[in-house]
Amino acid sequence: MDTAVIDKIIRGAAGLAQVAERCWVNYDREADVLYISLDRPQQATDSDLTDDDILLSYRDDKLVGITVLHASQRDGLTLRPD
Repeated sequence: MDTAVIDKIIRGAAGLAQVAERCWVNYDREADVLYISLDRPQQATDSDLTDDDILLSYRDDKLVGITVLHASQRDGLTLRPD
C-alpha cells in the first residue's frame, strides 16, 4: 500500500478520534459499503442520507453510525485489490 493512502487513513483516524472513544469499521466488498459504528449497539432512531451517498445514523441527537456507499470510488480510499 502506498504511503499516500496510509497518510489519508491516518488523517481519517484522527477525525474519528474527535467524535468517538471507540469505533468499529466494517467493509462489505460485494456491496462496496463501508460501515463505521460510533456506538454499540447503535439503536438508531433517525438517519439522514447526504447528497454524496453517506448515511448518517442518529440516536436522538447523537451520531452513532456512518455508512459510506460506493466506498471504493471515494478519492484516496482504496478498498479493492488492484
